[in-house]
Amino acid sequence: MSEIIPIGESAGRRREVLRFLRATAKPTSILAIADALGVHPNTVRFHLDVLVGNGQVEQVAPDRKGPGRPPLMFQAVRQMDRGGTRHYRMLAEILSTALAAERNSEMKALAAGRAWGMRMESPSDGDTGAEEAVDRLFDMLDELGFAPERRAANGDAQIGLRHCPFLELAETRTEVVCPIHLGLMQGAMETWGADVTVDRLEAFVEPDLCVARLRAPGAAEETAR
Repeated sequence: MSEIIPIGESAGRRREVLRFLRATAKPTSILAIADALGVHPNTVRFHLDVLVGNGQVEQVAPDRKGPGRPPLMFQAVRQMDRGGTRHYRMLAEILSTALAAERNSEMKALAAGRAWGMRMESPSDGDTGAEEAVDRLFDMLDELGFAPERRAANGDAQIGLRHCPFLELAETRTEVVCPIHLGLMQGAMETWGADVTVDRLEAFVEPDLCVARLRAPGAAEETAR
C-alpha cells in the first residue's frame, strides 16, 4: 500500500523527487529514487506522473541489457522550474517606479496602455457601432477583473469600475497605472473602429469606485495635459 501524505507535505516531496533527478546525471528508476529518498515506490510513481504531466520530468528509453522487463527510467527536463515562486508584483513595482521617474510619464503610460489595447481582436465585419463597442469594452473590463458596472450622468454614458486588479500599485502610482488603464480602453475602442471612445478615467471618485467616461470622438476632451 502507498503512504498517505498531506497536501503540503506532498508538494514538498514532489520537489524532493525533482531535485534528486536534477542532481542525477543519468536516467533513474522509480526504485532507485524511492531508495534514495526513503519513501515508498508508489509515492515516487505518483509524483513522477505529476512531474511528467507538468513537463518537468520525462520518461526515457530503458537500457535493455539483461533478461526481464527493464524498469521505467526518468530524468529531469533541463529547464527553469516552471512551478517555482513568482514575484510579478515586484516586477510591476520596479517598472512603474522607473516609468514614474521618466519625463512625461503620464503620457508614456497612456501610450503604453493604448498600444496594448490596440492588440485586442478586431470585429471581422468592420467597424463597431457605439452600443456594441460599449458592450465589448464592458466584457473586456469584466474579463480583466475590473468588476464594471453601467452608469450615466448628465446624459453621458459611463462605466464604473468597482475593482482594480492592480490596486496596490494604483494607490501608490496613480499617475502611471491609471493612464495605462485609460490607454488600454482607448486603444481597444480605436481598434474596434468604434464611434465612441473613453474620454477620461476618474480614479477613486469614491473609495470603491473609479469612473470611465464615454463620449463620441469629436466631443472628447484632452485626456492628459
